[in-house]
Amino acid sequence: MEIFTIVCFSVIAYLLGSIPTAVWIGKIFYKIDIREHGSGNAGATNTFRVLGTKAGIPVLIFDIFKGFLASSLVVFSDTLLQGTKEYVNVQLLLGSLSVIGHIFPIYEGFKGGKGVAALLGVILAITPIPGMFAIGIFLISLFISKYVSLSSIIAGVSFPIMVILIFKTPIISLMIFSIVIAVLLLFTHHKNIERLLKKEESKANISLRRKK
Repeated sequence: MEIFTIVCFSVIAYLLGSIPTAVWIGKIFYKIDIREHGSGNAGATNTFRVLGTKAGIPVLIFDIFKGFLASSLVVFSDTLLQGTKEYVNVQLLLGSLSVIGHIFPIYEGFKGGKGVAALLGVILAITPIPGMFAIGIFLISLFISKYVSLSSIIAGVSFPIMVILIFKTPIISLMIFSIVIAVLLLFTHHKNIERLLKKEESKANISLRRKK
């Protein structure tokens, strides 16, 4: 695959990830900057918490789609075969750039979300079956606990277990990626973990109404 093509795909992947779904939906439909409410995070978790399911679901779906689409740009390559190590490596590169874009969006002063939803889209594009299992674990955890942060952590930690131990991928870079995901989620949610331990973490507003 030509270097120029990879560079072009990389720029597109970052710009896709930079689309600040939560910020734009908050400003357009609710006349608020989501970053000034709740945890101050511009992601699906805070959108659910502050604006409820009616706003949270579109944000979650579109943020997942961003990561999925960015990782799927590699299908336009004429030289890489799907499923090969090289193909997956380019997917990981593009997906990682979309997550970076989500966390540091160029459109909103590089202040974005934690990248969980975009990361889930990347996972679904590269390893769809473990990705679906991760979604299932997230939804079950959310239904039981009502904590989006805790559910994200549980799903993230379960991902390398599924990739390495259950589905036994032979691609080393994918193994490393799955472990990095788990560590990254623990790191980016360290404040949430502190609040959970202190029983101060806010539960998701799983309703169609904005939280007052």
